[in-house]
Amino acid sequence: MQFQSRHFGSVAVATPTGRLDHSAAADFEKSLLPLAAETQTSGLVIDFAAVDYISSVGLRVLMLFAKAARTRKARIAAVTLQPIVAEVFAISRFDSVFEMFPTVRDALAAMSPDALAAYDASMAGQR
Repeated sequence: MQFQSRHFGSVAVATPTGRLDHSAAADFEKSLLPLAAETQTSGLVIDFAAVDYISSVGLRVLMLFAKAARTRKARIAAVTLQPIVAEVFAISRFDSVFEMFPTVRDALAAMSPDALAAYDASMAGQR
C-alpha cells in the first residue's frame, strides 16, 4: 500500500494505492489518521481510484478516521471508488458515513470554492 496526500486550500486529499487489507492496515492508519487531526483542515477527501480492494480491517481504519474528523466537525468524502470497493461501501453502509462523489473535483467543489480553485490551478499546471 502506498499513500500520498495533498492540500488544496483547507481541504486535504488522501490517495491510497493498492489493497487496504490486513497487511496494509497499520500503514494506512498511520498515514491517514493524522490528516483527521489537522485543525486547519475543514474537509478531507479520500480518493479510492487506485484502491482495488478493501477488507474489514481497512474499513475499521476508515471508521476511526471518520470518528476523529467528525469530532472536530470536518467534512469527509470518498471519491472514485472502484466497483468492488463501491460494493463493500454499500454493503457495509459506509456510503452513509462518507459523502460520496464521483471525482476529487466534485468533492472539492462541494466543500470549498477556495479548495476547488487551488485544485484547478494545480491541474492546469500539469497540462
